[in-house]
Amino acid sequence: MDCLFCKIIKGEIPSKTIYEDEEVKVFLDINPTTNGDMLIVPKKHYENILDIDKKLIPHIHEIVLKLYDLLKEKLAIDGLTLVQNNGHGQEVKHYHLHVTPRYTNDKIVQNSNKDILVSLEDVYEQIKS
Repeated sequence: MDCLFCKIIKGEIPSKTIYEDEEVKVFLDINPTTNGDMLIVPKKHYENILDIDKKLIPHIHEIVLKLYDLLKEKLAIDGLTLVQNNGHGQEVKHYHLHVTPRYTNDKIVQNSNKDILVSLEDVYEQIKS
C-alpha cells in the first residue's frame, strides 16, 4: 500500500511525534495552519469514517482532551478546531483527525458558499423527507 500515513506509522517517513499508543500516532502536520497543528492517525489503515472501527472514535476523542490540556499549557492556545474529512476534501485516504490550535490573533477564516446555498427550510425538507 502506498499510503503516506502508513509509511509515517511504520517509521519509513520521519515525523514529529507528539503522542503514540497501540492504536494511534499523533504527529505535527508538515503543512500547519497554526502553531501546534497536528494529526491523530490510527495505526491500522482505515480509509474514512465509514470503515473505521467505531470503538476507536471515543479513544481518539479522549486523546483530543489530553492534547487540548497539553496545548493550553505549552503553547497558550485560546481554542481548538477539529476537522475530519471524508471523500471530497480528504487529501490522504487514511482516516485522520486534524487538531488545529486556535489563537485570538490567528487569521483562520471560515469561508462559506453563500452564493450556492438554498434556504434552510429547503435543506431541512430534503433531509427529513
